[in-house]
Amino acid sequence: MSDRPQRHDGAPRALLRDLAALDQALYEAVKVTHTPALDHALRRLSAAADHSKISFAVAGLLALCPGRPRRAAALGVAAIGVASAGANLLGKQLVRRPRPHRAEDSPFPGRHVPMPASASFPSGHTASAVAFAAAVGPALPAATLPLGLLACAVGYSRVHTGVHYPGDVIAGAVLGTGAAAVILAASGWDSPRRPSLP
Repeated sequence: MSDRPQRHDGAPRALLRDLAALDQALYEAVKVTHTPALDHALRRLSAAADHSKISFAVAGLLALCPGRPRRAAALGVAAIGVASAGANLLGKQLVRRPRPHRAEDSPFPGRHVPMPASASFPSGHTASAVAFAAAVGPALPAATLPLGLLACAVGYSRVHTGVHYPGDVIAGAVLGTGAAAVILAASGWDSPRRPSLP
């Protein structure tokens, strides 16, 4: 009976090891898959998402239109702020996961973007893109699908270009969703009676 607590205590560590192994395997599968038609586009998308440039550009366009679009832009930008702070000031500092190893003999070096100096977990690009999409969507339903697809593409691009593991992207998406929920709740947008628009 003395070995039961040891097995029980080791189960969480074993689970984490298995998840890390799966994460590594998924990353390696993407790394060795030949996709020349996607490489250039995803590299450019990943670079364009630096510092949430795409989301801020969309927010700028929405802000030109009074009423619901402008409100959606404000919610989205606020959600980016919360997600970015959560990823960079908390997540990366607490977890400090190393970035994926990119060997000099990588099979497709042309798909890579520069390796950031920050920790790998979670993906800040994904967190911000998802936060923007998730905050804008309730205020502007027509934007839900295109922004959601864009956020998914940004997240995948970070794996494809070799700077994140899939688990980093999943964690970033969860963080981004939470950031949007915080902003929507703080603004009263998720209440039964939504606030009136100016």
